[in-house]
Amino acid sequence: MMQDMNHMPLEKLSPNQIGEIVSIIGGRIAAKRLADLGLVPGAQIKILRRILLRGPLEIEVKGSRLILGRGLAAKVLVKK
Repeated sequence: MMQDMNHMPLEKLSPNQIGEIVSIIGGRIAAKRLADLGLVPGAQIKILRRILLRGPLEIEVKGSRLILGRGLAAKVLVKK
């Protein structure tokens, strides 16, 4: 899959940056899990903080705060 130069994995956003979800890469199970959490294309998402250097991310999407593991965060492509 070719990536647009303006799209990046969610985990690359800095704390307090807001992005828009462009697509989800990965299988059906990961896509469903993320959709169940409100992470769908078009949704605005904000990185609140990183937990540890390589740990999970605290995010805000659709008014909810969530903790998302780096593996799932890498499957979410966003644009600033």
